[in-house]
Amino acid sequence: MKRILLAGVSLATIGLSSGAQAADPAKGPCPYGGDPYKNYNCLDSYLGTDFLSRFINYYRLEWGHEAAPSDPKAPSSRRAEWPATPQSTPPMPFTEWPYGGSTSIGVTRPSSIDSPLMNALGNTSAGSWMNDNHIQVYGWINAGGNFSSNTVRGGNVPAAYDYNPNTVQLDQAVVYFERLPDTVQKDHVDWGFRLAPIYGENYRYTTAFGLWSDQLLNQNKNYGYDLPMAYGEVFIPQIAEGLLLRFGRFISVPDIEAQLAPNNYMYTHSMTYTFDNYTNTGLQGTLAVTKNWMLQLGVSVGSDTMPWNAGAKIANPFPNPLFPGTTMLKDPGAIPSVTGGVRWTSDNGNDSVYVVADAINSGTWGYNNLQWYGLTAYHKFNDQWHISFETYNLHQNNVLNANNPAALAAFAAGGTPFSPQYLAFNAPGLAQCNSTAVFSCTASVQTYLAYLNYKATPLDNISYRIEFYDDKQGQRTGTKTRYVETGIGWQHWFSPQIEIRPEFSYYRSLDANAFNGNSNLGIPANKNFALIGSADIIIHF
Repeated sequence: MKRILLAGVSLATIGLSSGAQAADPAKGPCPYGGDPYKNYNCLDSYLGTDFLSRFINYYRLEWGHEAAPSDPKAPSSRRAEWPATPQSTPPMPFTEWPYGGSTSIGVTRPSSIDSPLMNALGNTSAGSWMNDNHIQVYGWINAGGNFSSNTVRGGNVPAAYDYNPNTVQLDQAVVYFERLPDTVQKDHVDWGFRLAPIYGENYRYTTAFGLWSDQLLNQNKNYGYDLPMAYGEVFIPQIAEGLLLRFGRFISVPDIEAQLAPNNYMYTHSMTYTFDNYTNTGLQGTLAVTKNWMLQLGVSVGSDTMPWNAGAKIANPFPNPLFPGTTMLKDPGAIPSVTGGVRWTSDNGNDSVYVVADAINSGTWGYNNLQWYGLTAYHKFNDQWHISFETYNLHQNNVLNANNPAALAAFAAGGTPFSPQYLAFNAPGLAQCNSTAVFSCTASVQTYLAYLNYKATPLDNISYRIEFYDDKQGQRTGTKTRYVETGIGWQHWFSPQIEIRPEFSYYRSLDANAFNGNSNLGIPANKNFALIGSADIIIHF
């Protein structure tokens, strides 16, 4: 029996073979010109039988539409009593208000991705086996470019992810291999997993110390590969409204934005997202206490570092107060850390507040050992308008002072794990402490970010971004200054599979020049502003 997959349900699931056409006999097996949007049972006839025809015809089928044809016999993908779905994709990059470390509880069915590749595989034995086991493979290719007032290679920093000004680039090519646990049902334990390899320029923002990190830290390659998500999940519905356990490497819990292109309002990223935690490796628990309240608790090995860095040591040719003795930890931030969060969502789904403390430990200066305390909040005004807000404070302790001669000497001589002898490029930054007399100090950041979003049509979203970013000791961006940034972007979907995101952004550093430099090349910043126009395209498969 042939099977096809659409919106998570194969025809075999609802008891129809791919050839079954439940239609008015007087009008033929597929009336209305065989349009699957008017008669879902015409879908298989429309797509064809061979892989290539089905793959191409699926793009043709969805062109100009905001969603795939709906199967009237598909089971509900949401618990009836759950808060209403606040958004739709298209034109927004998500349907539920985002939270991290968990597959969305109460609203996820297995094999629920609208994918040209999975539909093309539907008539093959491999695709049939995958459908039967709720396993899917899909992904996207994302490419873009920018025109910038900066000219130096890497000179767009601290703007991101368009690292190089005035270029066209492959941002990310991503493939997901996954099985989603069924979090709608409440009668059996279910499981899932995800492997998500990535290749492209964006690897420099996802890299974790110790996992193929030489590409970035010792070669500074323009393109590289990474595996930002490699985890398993177990869903236990019998505990409260459901407990989900995730273990492995996963995207860090907080933030409006995400590393993967389709999950963002705009092509570029805020500084708020660019310079905080990216991934955690460990165990994260998410408990739906009620339909409105969710609690999270997890343990990890710091942030953006791998477990095998824990306890690993390297030689110390220049002992200093921070790292005394003849050896020092390879990454002092690779230590047991705790993440906790609480989330509230209103009954009507229009409001959500999410408070998180991410990867908290002693806070010692590490590769990216950020002590993150903050919140995200969302409010939907009506079907056209909503706002997203984020604020956080993060810090690291005992960061080497770039203004202290003894500290600089220790750094240059190899007396830190992040000295040039060990990490030739893109090493964690030093702090520009308030006093030249101190060897080290605490480096902290305070930030505020908002997106105002307007659904112009079912295929168009306009997002306005504004943020204030205070890099108090310059450890995150390389410059001790306050920043303001604002930008506007248009997200247009030709179909649920193809989207473009043109935008324009303005950045200003208030206290010092921060743009058009490159620390890897020894070029100091020489501008206090940046004007960047950019655009990208995402093609899902």
